[in-house]
Amino acid sequence: MLRAAFFAVTIATLVAVQIPAAAALPAVLAPSTSCESLSSLALPHATINSAEPVAAGAFVAPNAGRGGAGTGRAGRGGGPPVNPYANVPAFCRVMATLTPSPDSDIKVEVWLPASGWSGKYQAVGGGGWAGTISYTAMAAAVTAGYATASTDTGHTGGTADFALGHPEKLVDFGYRAIHETTVFAKPVVDAFYGSAPKTSFFNGCSTGGRQAITEAQRYPNDFDAIVAGASAWDGMRMHAVRVGFTKLVTRNADGVIPPGKFPMIHSAVLDACDALDGVRDGVIENPPQCHFDYAKLACKGADGPDCLTQGQVESAKALTSPMKDTRTGTVIDERHLWPGSELGWATLGGASPLGLSVSGLANILYKDPNWDWRTFEIARGYEEAAKADGGALFSGDPNLKPFFDHGGKLLMYHGWTDQQVTPQMSTIYYDKVLKTVGKDAAAKGIALFMVPGMNHCQGGAGTDTFDKMGAIEQWVASGSAPKQIVASHLTAGKVDRTRPLCPFPQVAKYKGAGSTDEAANFACAMP
Repeated sequence: MLRAAFFAVTIATLVAVQIPAAAALPAVLAPSTSCESLSSLALPHATINSAEPVAAGAFVAPNAGRGGAGTGRAGRGGGPPVNPYANVPAFCRVMATLTPSPDSDIKVEVWLPASGWSGKYQAVGGGGWAGTISYTAMAAAVTAGYATASTDTGHTGGTADFALGHPEKLVDFGYRAIHETTVFAKPVVDAFYGSAPKTSFFNGCSTGGRQAITEAQRYPNDFDAIVAGASAWDGMRMHAVRVGFTKLVTRNADGVIPPGKFPMIHSAVLDACDALDGVRDGVIENPPQCHFDYAKLACKGADGPDCLTQGQVESAKALTSPMKDTRTGTVIDERHLWPGSELGWATLGGASPLGLSVSGLANILYKDPNWDWRTFEIARGYEEAAKADGGALFSGDPNLKPFFDHGGKLLMYHGWTDQQVTPQMSTIYYDKVLKTVGKDAAAKGIALFMVPGMNHCQGGAGTDTFDKMGAIEQWVASGSAPKQIVASHLTAGKVDRTRPLCPFPQVAKYKGAGSTDEAANFACAMP
C-alpha cells in the first residue's frame, strides 16, 4: 500500500511537444554482439547474474521481493488485469549485483533494445524507499528506443528498516546506487552495440526526483539531461514535517477532518479562487494567489457535514500554512499544502502519519523500529532530522555550475496539488539555484514547470499528462529551454482538455477568445 502510494509512474505520454527532426528521427543502431555474451563482462565490483534475450511482449515482472508485482491493474469494468508489458519490443535483459562496499547488495537491471536503439541511454528512478526495480518505467524507455537501467538501491521492500545498523546501505539508497548503476550500465551498452550512448538521460519523480537532482549535484558528468519531478530532496526534514502535520492535526480532540468533508472544503475553495485566472475550470492556476479563510466554514452550532469544528478550522489552517513550533509560534518550515489540494488531505492530515515517514524517522533518526510517533516533538525532531542521515538523503546543494558547465540540462516539474511532497520543495530549490549560479547561467541549464491541479507525480483535475522526455530531448537538440509544454487531461483514456505548462514563475493566461479546453487559447505570462 505504501509503496503503491509513492510509486512514481514515469511512463511519458507522447503528446503535444514538437520535437526537432534530429531528435524525432535518430540514427538506429543494431547490436554488435549477442546478448548472452554480456554475462562474461568483467566490471568493477559487479557480478553479472544473467544476460538473456526477451522476446517481444514476453516479459513478466517478478510477483514478489525485488521487482514488485508482475501483473498489471485490473481492466476497466472488472475485466482481466492489463498487462503493462504486452507491447514491449524484444530486448536484452542484463541482471547484476553491485557491491561498492562490503555491506552493499545493489540489484541492477539493464535493458537493451534488440533492434531500433536510438543511441541514447535513459536511467529511471524509483519511489518512496525504493526497494524494487522500476519495471514499468524501464518498459516505457525501452519501447521508446532507449537503452535503460534501474536499481532497487540496495535493499528489498518499501520501508526504511534496511538502514537500521547499516550505514553503507543508507548511502547506497541515498546516492551511491544510482551512480554505480550508471557506471555499470554505460559499458554494458557499449559492449552490446559497439558504441557508447551519445546522450544520457535520467528520468524520475518523487524519490526518483531526488535521485535526479542528486546526480546533477554529486555526479555532474553522469548525465547530459535530467528530468526531476516532485523532487523529495530534503528527505529527513520532509519526513519530520509530515509527522509534524499529523501532530498539529491531532492536538485538538476535534482536529481530524473526516474525509467526507474534503469535497465540501474543496468546493468552497474553488468558489473563492478558481476564477482568479479568468477561467472557471475546476483548477486553481496559481495557488499562491489564493488566500482562503477556512474560518468561513466554521460551524455556527453543532458539528455537521457542511461545516468545520473549531479544531478542524485550526487543522485546515495548519496544513496550508508554514509549520510553527507549537510552544513559541516560530516558523520551523515554510513548506505546506496549497489551496486546491483538499481532496487529498488524508495523506498528511489524517489521524495517523504517513507510514513511509514514520518508518524513516523510526529507523534513521531514532534507531528504534518500535518508535511511537506520538512522542514526536516538532521543533526538536525537525532539527535532529536534518543531521540524522549524515547528508545521505539531503540533495539541496544549489551549486549546479559543474553540471551546467558541461551543457547539462535539468527539467523540473511539480504538481501544485501534490499532497505528499509539498510543491515548495521544487520552487525553493529552483530559486536557490538561480541565486547561486546567476539567472543567466541558470537559464541555460534549468527550467521548472509547475502543474496546476496535478497531484503527486500524476493525477488530479489538472492537465497532468505531458511528454517530459520529448521536452528535454527538444531542449538538448535545440539548445533552448522550452517556452511552454502542452499538457493534456484525459477522461476514460480520451483527451478532454489541453493547457500549456509555463516556465515558473509564469502562468497560463486565457487570451479571451476560443475554447478554454484548448491550449492554443492560452499564453504564458507573469502572474
